[in-house]
Amino acid sequence: MADEEFESDDIQRRMDGAFTNLKTEFAGLRTGRASSGLVENLAIDAYGAATPLSQVATISVPEARMISVQVWDKTLAPAVEKAIRESSLGLNPIVEGTLMRLPIPELNEERRQEIAKVAHKYAEQARIAVRNVRRDGMDQLKKLERDGHMSEDEHRLWSEEIQSMTDSVIKEIDGALEAKESEVMQV
Repeated sequence: MADEEFESDDIQRRMDGAFTNLKTEFAGLRTGRASSGLVENLAIDAYGAATPLSQVATISVPEARMISVQVWDKTLAPAVEKAIRESSLGLNPIVEGTLMRLPIPELNEERRQEIAKVAHKYAEQARIAVRNVRRDGMDQLKKLERDGHMSEDEHRLWSEEIQSMTDSVIKEIDGALEAKESEVMQV
């Protein structure tokens, strides 16, 4: 039966992975309040390799407009400070040895709109990733049908299944984008 040759679970897993990646990207977008997700994936030049900040420091949010970064290795403190300053987040760390305080300034209307545009770009990249997974699944189905491992009816049923998975994940992406956009535009 074609169920052994065609793996719809793999298609669903890859589509869900695109959505999970989008949520990670959204966590890194700055809103008006502090969040550890804002800086935890910043790439730090540590020990000759690009390393996420979360692997070289403890990140906490002691208050609504402040992120605290405690670097574990004092020799990495300058690299962490540099990465934060050069990021597109617009943060200016206050350095006290290995402790860095990152005050989160209020966002002006122009900056909010820029962040919303970036959120739209991330959502479109996720949609493209989902559509690419759909295309790969459809190509697999065509190949299975062409090679005689699947009937035309099975091909049509699986095509409809892949399309419904695609529609569902794209709807989730649109919902996440709408939520992030309202969060960013909230004053």
